[in-house]
Amino acid sequence: MRKPARARSESDLTVIQLLPNLLTITAIGAGLTAIRFGVGGNFELAVLLIVLAAVLDGLDGRLARLLKSDSKIGAELDSLGDFLNFGVAPALLVYFWALQEMPREGWIAVLIYAVACVLRLARFNVDSRAQSAGDSETGACGDFVGVPAPAGAMLAMLPMFVSFSVSEMPVLPGWLIGLNMVFVGFLLISRIPTPSFKKARISRPNAKYFIVGIAFAGAAVLTYPWQTLALLSLAYVLLVIRNLARSAMGRRKGDDNGN
Repeated sequence: MRKPARARSESDLTVIQLLPNLLTITAIGAGLTAIRFGVGGNFELAVLLIVLAAVLDGLDGRLARLLKSDSKIGAELDSLGDFLNFGVAPALLVYFWALQEMPREGWIAVLIYAVACVLRLARFNVDSRAQSAGDSETGACGDFVGVPAPAGAMLAMLPMFVSFSVSEMPVLPGWLIGLNMVFVGFLLISRIPTPSFKKARISRPNAKYFIVGIAFAGAAVLTYPWQTLALLSLAYVLLVIRNLARSAMGRRKGDDNGN
């Protein structure tokens, strides 16, 4: 006589529901491999691996919400992966690439950026929990508070994008590259509003243009990676400046209305 099949537990997950965590693990592997190639001097491939990690980071959370497979372990794993991929790996790549001639000052820049990144991620986690409890301090219109970690990594590596566009060697002095990394670190922990694309909505008539634009950007990254990444990073800086100007104007109007 056949025994009845074991009833499926409500806590069991399908393989599809594990995909978000698998993407996160893949991103962590890309970050670790980027460090390996950076130590070996293959900086272009190392940077591309970090860019890949950023793409996977943008997909795993959305996929988890789509599949309804959000979990506390997944959230913690994502945060730890972000610190490795966007806090440790970019700083080490910049150090190996341009700052070894000034090892003390360069390493201080690495430490400042990495510590700023982990503080930014810790603040984001706390704010996310507060948002769930209805006590959030997020910026207006869903903006981020401070530069998010993936964008910070791209800005820290911006001198590499520019240099790879024209030469394999740094085209800027080491002290300026280190200063840029320190400045980006302060942007990570700042309170300035920065654009968030998570809740961006596209009108139905404009959806086709948005899709074409994304396809064009993807083709440009594949064809002219360094020039495209440099332009995208500079475009992001302009968006941050625009948000900062709007925030300042809003505060000024508030002060005028208060008077």
